[in-house]
Amino acid sequence: MTYGTSVSMESEIVQGEATQATLRERKLMDASQQIAGQRPNGDDLAFMHTIMCQVGLPRSKVDGLQFERKSGNSALLVEAGKLWDGKQFIQQPIPYGTMPRLMMAWMNTYAVRHKTPEIPVGDSASDFLRMLGKQTNGGQRGTFTTFRKQVQAFSACRMTLGFNADGKAHTYDGKPIKHFEAWPHNTGEQRSLWPASVSFSEEYFKTLIEHAVPLDIRALHALKGSALALDVYAWLSERLHRISRKSLVLHWVSLRDQFAQEYQGKNADKDFKTAFLIALRAVMAVYPQAKVKQVTGGLLLLPSPPPIPYQL
Repeated sequence: MTYGTSVSMESEIVQGEATQATLRERKLMDASQQIAGQRPNGDDLAFMHTIMCQVGLPRSKVDGLQFERKSGNSALLVEAGKLWDGKQFIQQPIPYGTMPRLMMAWMNTYAVRHKTPEIPVGDSASDFLRMLGKQTNGGQRGTFTTFRKQVQAFSACRMTLGFNADGKAHTYDGKPIKHFEAWPHNTGEQRSLWPASVSFSEEYFKTLIEHAVPLDIRALHALKGSALALDVYAWLSERLHRISRKSLVLHWVSLRDQFAQEYQGKNADKDFKTAFLIALRAVMAVYPQAKVKQVTGGLLLLPSPPPIPYQL
């Protein structure tokens, strides 16, 4: 009896995972058909800072209070910070995963559309849920809680960008959030902070307005289950239309420097390559204009139109 029950439970788990995979594939296919057949309009437009398209936040939870990522001549250092809850400074973690990526796209979009560095988070969090493709009429407590925690983590963290240019090494303090305003709520052991608003720093807002990369919200929605796929989509959206030669070959060693920090162990290279190609196939489905081919030793990138037309 025990053996039979174990097999039955294992079968149900496998079937459940297969069903989830099938649902994701179906949503991806639907989004692919919609994007290919319907020109984006203003409501489909989202924005990401060009820096965040090249070197992104961690994709999985970070043990410790700092994180580094390198990409060619650029590098990103993220250091966890603290927030004042009205009684004490509370240590925040490093933001990670899909939520801060989508959150940043949403906040960037609000800032660009309204030409303001101040985003009224508390008044418009339901707009963020709509970007996630979720209903806003109840049942979203877990999503709102994760959203709050990631907004706090991102608002408190410090980001430093290092890059080489003109034969010199440069360090840029790119802290996006200069002011975090929140309502304290007692939750027993520790008061939580529900964000009322966040304000971008002057430098971040200025460079965002000048160098915002347009993305298709429909693609973000379709890729929301994978932080790697979101990173690859943002990277290709920023990179492909800037290729000035006939083609560009990127070897796997370069791609690992940019995307593979989370992969460890003796099979890290193989695991990363497998995961990257899966993510790339998903991205290609929702970015049909992208001309990317797998070749021996890496990827061949060809000049491609951006996902959002130059004149929308």
